Amino acid sequence: MTTVAPNQPAESRTWPVTTLARSRGDREEARQGELKSVGTALDVLECFSVDGELGVSDIARRLDIAKSTAHRLLSTMASRRIVERNPRTGRYRLGIHLFELGHLAQARFDLRQVAMPTMLELNRQTSYVVNLSVPDGADVVFIERLETGAGAKVLASSGRRLPSHVTSSGKVMAAYNPDAARARSEAGFPPRVSHTIRSLSEWESTLEEVRRLGYAHADNESYEGISTVAVPLLDLQQHAYAALSLLGPTERLAPQVPALARLLHTAAQRISRSLGR
Repeated sequence: MTTVAPNQPAESRTWPVTTLARSRGDREEARQGELKSVGTALDVLECFSVDGELGVSDIARRLDIAKSTAHRLLSTMASRRIVERNPRTGRYRLGIHLFELGHLAQARFDLRQVAMPTMLELNRQTSYVVNLSVPDGADVVFIERLETGAGAKVLASSGRRLPSHVTSSGKVMAAYNPDAARARSEAGFPPRVSHTIRSLSEWESTLEEVRRLGYAHADNESYEGISTVAVPLLDLQQHAYAALSLLGPTERLAPQVPALARLLHTAAQRISRSLGR
């Protein structure tokens, strides 16, 4: 048995192998339990696809789980407005936040469908990569992308999500979307490549410039040797709900930024009009 002197530093202690193995096992068991709970919560939602309102006992019986488990799941989901409790009947129904999420998903699907002809025309006119993106907290998510030329090689191994401060799309949406700007300010500015924004003061001055110009550009901020230019898609309240951008090699795209921004503005206005925004 290993003994530790009272004044022995914690980092030098030797813990029994069985204790470490038990600790890892407990963590894995906890993770599995969390995943099972998520799956059960999704099963709860499926129950409402048939009935408008259900009680705790109904959920427990349909999913063959304890009433206490059903009550805990429903209470947690109600706290996030995924479901809500009818104060008159005491039964549960789908909540307003689920409606909001569904509406957002539908709106984004419509956006892609409506934007595609315009994106194809931009791709034909410029031979640059064309991106359509939406804000998601401190990030930008590219929901559609037409790849071509050198830019396609760069993007081949990249994901569809990037921090907003490293992209022209993220910057232009933040300039016209206070929630997106605040989310990135609170998340910070981790460096990515040589010219990435790295401070709050730089972020705020960049957004001021974007509002003055009406577009954003990024040179060597998300990928070395790559530049982008983006414009916002604005609703009737001049609030950015998406962005349209072009991406290509810096030596070719950077000198064309003002002209490309004008093309993008025309395209963005056409998309918004088609959406009735």
